[in-house]
This record gives sequence, C-alpha cells and structure tokens, in this order.
Amino acid sequence: MGRTAVPRLLAAALLLAFTAPGWAVPPKSKGCVRKGKSLANIEARAVARCGDARGCTLRQQKQLARLATGYADKCVALNEVQVLGSHNSYHIEPKPDLMAALLALLPIFEQIQYTHLPLDQQFETQGIRQVEIDVWADPQGGLYSQRKALIEIGQDPVSHLPELDQPGFKVLHILDVDFETTCLTFKGCLQTIKTWSDAHPHHMPIMIQIEAKDDATPDIFGLGFAIPPKIGTPEFDALDAEIRSVFPPERLITPDDVRRGASTLEYAVKNFGWPTLGAARGKVLFTLDNEGKRTAYLAGHPNLAGRVLFTNANPGDPDAAFVKRNDPIGDTDIPQLVAAGYVVRTRSDADTLEARAGNTGPRDAALASGAQWVSTDYEAPDPRFGTGYFVEIPGGMPARCNPVNGPPGCRAFAIERLP
Repeated sequence: MGRTAVPRLLAAALLLAFTAPGWAVPPKSKGCVRKGKSLANIEARAVARCGDARGCTLRQQKQLARLATGYADKCVALNEVQVLGSHNSYHIEPKPDLMAALLALLPIFEQIQYTHLPLDQQFETQGIRQVEIDVWADPQGGLYSQRKALIEIGQDPVSHLPELDQPGFKVLHILDVDFETTCLTFKGCLQTIKTWSDAHPHHMPIMIQIEAKDDATPDIFGLGFAIPPKIGTPEFDALDAEIRSVFPPERLITPDDVRRGASTLEYAVKNFGWPTLGAARGKVLFTLDNEGKRTAYLAGHPNLAGRVLFTNANPGDPDAAFVKRNDPIGDTDIPQLVAAGYVVRTRSDADTLEARAGNTGPRDAALASGAQWVSTDYEAPDPRFGTGYFVEIPGGMPARCNPVNGPPGCRAFAIERLP
C-alpha cells in the first residue's frame, strides 16, 4: 500500500464514522468544534475556488451538503434550532352564520377568526414543526356530540359524527360554541401526524403541545351547555395511554430519554443536553401547556418518570426542561433560558391583534429570542385584514440554526431531511 493511501483511507474512515448512523458526539464536544471549523474551512476553499458554493460543480455541492448534514446529525442538538409552530393547530373558524351571531353578542369573538390547514398539510406546505392540540376528556363518549350554540341560529345541534360518540379525548376550542376542527378526536389528530411522519422519516422532530381543558363555557344563550369532566391524574394516565397507542417508544422523545439516569430532568438538560438531530429525526415529543395541572401530571411520577409529556415548569424545578413564555417582548428572559439549555415555546401573535394591525414587533422579538418554537395563527396572511401579516422562519426553511445557541457548524439547509 502506498504511503499516500494510508492518509486517504484514514480520512475516509473518519468521514464514514462521522456520518454513520448511531455514532454520537455531545454537541459541544471538542470533536464537534473541530468539525465545525473544518466545515467552515472547506466552504471557504470552495468559495475561493468556485466564486460561491452555487458556482461549484454539482458533485462539489453534494460533497458540501454531505458534510453539513453529517455535522447537523451529530453535532447539532434538538434545542439548537428554531422552527415555526401553529397555535390551536386544529382550529377552523365558526361558519359564517354562527360567527355573525357570536360577534353580534360579544365582539370579543373576533379573537377566534382564524383557520389552520389540516395538520399534515401544515407540515407539508407551511413548514410547521410544532403544533398545539386542545383535549377534552370524554371517557364515556358522546359528551360533545351536540353543539348547542347552533340552536340559536335555528340549526340542528346534533353533530351526527360517529367519532364523537366513541370514548376518548376530543379536540375543540370552546365547548358548544367554537367546535369546528380538522380532527375531531385526539387519536385522530395523532394518526394524521404519524401518517405524515411515516412518509417523511427524516423530518425534524415535531413538538406537540397539549392543553388539557375542563372549563365549562358560560351559557351565553341559555341553552344548557355541556359540563366537561375535570382532568386530573387518572385522565392524564389515559392521555398518555392514547399517545402510546399511536406512537411506539422508538418514535417518542420522552423525559426518561432526556434524563438518561441523571438525578433530575433539569440537571440533564443543563449538563448533558438534548438529543442530536440525528437521534431525533422522525420522532415527536409532547409538552403540557397547563402550569396549573403540572402537579396532577407529576403525581406518582417524580421527575416525570414513565410519563410522555414534558411539563411547563419553572427553572429550578426538578422537572424543568420545557418552559412556556408566550410574551416575547415582556418575557425578556427567553434568550437566557435558551442559553441555559431549556426548550422554550413563545407566541408571535395572539387573539388576531397583530394580524389585524400589521404589528410585526412581537413576531420579530419572538424570532430573535431564540425560542425553539415560535407559534402563530398566521402561517399565511388573512386577506380580510389587509395587512399582509404572516410568520415564517427567516430564509423560508422549516428550521434555522438557533440565533442564540446554534453551533458554528450548523447550516439551515442541512437541518431538515425530507424524501
């Protein structure tokens, strides 16, 4: 074997190890720092040789892409990117007759004038990688099969939808009033997500935020609105079971996966970090929106042992890993939380206010904050408002390198890998 062949074989072996499935390096390791610098040097040489990367040959461009993707797989963690999310992701605005009646009664109902595409279409066409689902307990089935507000406008309140007669969690916004949804049941929503995920096995991990609802709607028309059951620890056990009935363990990122034997979940995320993109692709993780129900979810599961959802906790709590900060302007601690290792969800708009006014201040603050999930009701402009307001990840990617903690070798085009 020639003397020059050995270095070449060694280089090939290192590249193979770098890109082989299962090989993992902590994102802030010295090896990843070296690889990030090496990638930057190779890119600089390519630019010097080709004018810019686009001027290189197709073969050279593919080589750069492979290096960047290998770096993303092994050296970029789940919490070191930023993606776009949707708020009340299942929501469809009430039909015109009912919407008009609601607005005539209370103008505040203008806050529900937004509609989202079905979940799989959000993933496919709008780059959404975080969704929010409101769930209502219905252990016997049929509790929400009538929509009483329809009586007020002379329509049949009976839904005639068999899915609503079956036991299990249901999905809607406001009982008896704001009930139009792209998926009627929690399992139905999850099946839609999983079907899309199955067809796109290398997608960015999708975060599914759950809001557990059990507040009765004020009976504004005097029609006898439904009274929902309260959601406590037994109901959360049933919720976890529904999730596990759809997603097998290898498709979930759970608190146990992230804790990895540490004394607390918070210690793990601050010291060990989150899974790399290579380990997280094609998977989903769940978070619990309700801080008021955190205790019920933790009951019997210290440190979230055996649980599916990450709770909305405060820094310093043993279960702190996910933090909700919905006001990107008032919640000035978001960049510090991101830098410390937590994952954060924030909102770019709320109650249709920013979209109606064309106010991009909260949107821009949310994106700059480094919150990993920036949630909106407007992935596309609403022409009724005439402001053109909408939200996207800068560059139009499904994801970008996090502006607060993204490592130097991260490249936006290498984060998402779709067929």
